[in-house]
Amino acid sequence: MKRIFFDEIRSNKRKSWLLVLLFIVLFCFVGVIAGLLWFGMDPRGAYTGLFFALIVAGLYVLIGMHTGDKWILQMTGARPVTKQEFPHLFHTIEGLAIAAGIPTPKAFVIDDSALNAFATGKDPEHASITVTTGLLKKLNREELEGVIAHEMSHIKNYDVRFMMLVTILIGALTLISDFLLRSFLWGGARRRDERGGQLAIVLILVGLLLAILSPLVGQLIRLAISRKREFLADANGAALTRYPPGLANALEKIKNDPDPLVDKANKATAHLFISTPFRKKAGFVARMFATHPPIEERIKRLREM
Repeated sequence: MKRIFFDEIRSNKRKSWLLVLLFIVLFCFVGVIAGLLWFGMDPRGAYTGLFFALIVAGLYVLIGMHTGDKWILQMTGARPVTKQEFPHLFHTIEGLAIAAGIPTPKAFVIDDSALNAFATGKDPEHASITVTTGLLKKLNREELEGVIAHEMSHIKNYDVRFMMLVTILIGALTLISDFLLRSFLWGGARRRDERGGQLAIVLILVGLLLAILSPLVGQLIRLAISRKREFLADANGAALTRYPPGLANALEKIKNDPDPLVDKANKATAHLFISTPFRKKAGFVARMFATHPPIEERIKRLREM
């Protein structure tokens, strides 16, 4: 049965928000446990820990949202380009921005032979689309439109802000977990409220487990959200161009790229790209920690639309 564009979009949005809810529950739980162990085995301790966790997260979000996109562009070596240098890229971005009903994003390129692209920016009014020079050389007009439509969908759906927020919260969760773990090493948590008895022992064990595992669990949730948002952008991009084969064919070329490594990509920025900017790895662990869903599955879904 042919997939319907908007059924795919609704399904991926629902799954993404469920994963975010799971992440928020984990974040609050770590804050409450830290509060009980550090500020006392009573409701005030729990509320204090939760308040402290929210303050840390708020500071991370405030700083990250105002500097994240500039940091990403600098880190990846992206440079602004003019319409005279890459007229077809500019015309494609302008046309699809009009079709999507959003301001025209700025255009950047990375001088790299790999076939890849990404979008960044805190909102559609402050967004940019970056493509590699290798992508511009290898894709035809319909394929480039498919890739730009995918990235335009990330901007229109606020996926960039969404993923930036999740990444920032992972950083805050890691900081709180590290603080909690160090408290066990220093012995501070064990000395808190010795009258807690068995409850204190249970909370210490739970807190130690959370301090070790919560950053890992948080990363797995982030990666799962990233994979869902890629499916969503594929569906939105296909709906924008009304020609799914364009993006499917582009992904086929990206999959067969003999040198997919983007030289200046790293783990902090990998989830932004349309396809993993690293060399492909096989195996269960590699799939579990992948920033993108299998490209074969993405192509299959697009060809069924």
